[in-house]
Amino acid sequence: MMVDTLHKVKLLAIFLLLSLCSLAARAEPPSLFDRLGGLAPISVVVSDFIDALGPDPVLNSNPAIDAARTAVPAPYLKYQVTAMMCQVTGGPCQYHGRDMHQAHAHLNIQEVEWQRMMAIFDQILAKHQVPKQEVSELMAIMESTKADIVVSAK
Repeated sequence: MMVDTLHKVKLLAIFLLLSLCSLAARAEPPSLFDRLGGLAPISVVVSDFIDALGPDPVLNSNPAIDAARTAVPAPYLKYQVTAMMCQVTGGPCQYHGRDMHQAHAHLNIQEVEWQRMMAIFDQILAKHQVPKQEVSELMAIMESTKADIVVSAK
């Protein structure tokens, strides 16, 4: 009888431990990737963002940016930026492209162009009704790359 009771206590302890682990796992806040809705919404926002950058007169006034736009196909750029956004927001994707400095060094990007790109990104996020907290986090992620992209930011 004692062994049977001890066995029941062990099973109860294991059950309680598993329940606590399950609760702890659920208590972890969702990633930015999950709060944005996953890969599909991120890819739509990135696609719209890249499409909005293309015809912008401020960005096109930089001859290096204008030349890069014709040299790098938009679908490839969308793929790379989507993979990067997926990864940096906590998603399962892996970005395998060049680092930000290598990818932008030849473009001679100035502060005015950076500010214009950030304004366009903010407009695209507003168009897709991305919540304020997530916009703030995405803008901070973008800002973290500025020193590697903007010539005058170094």
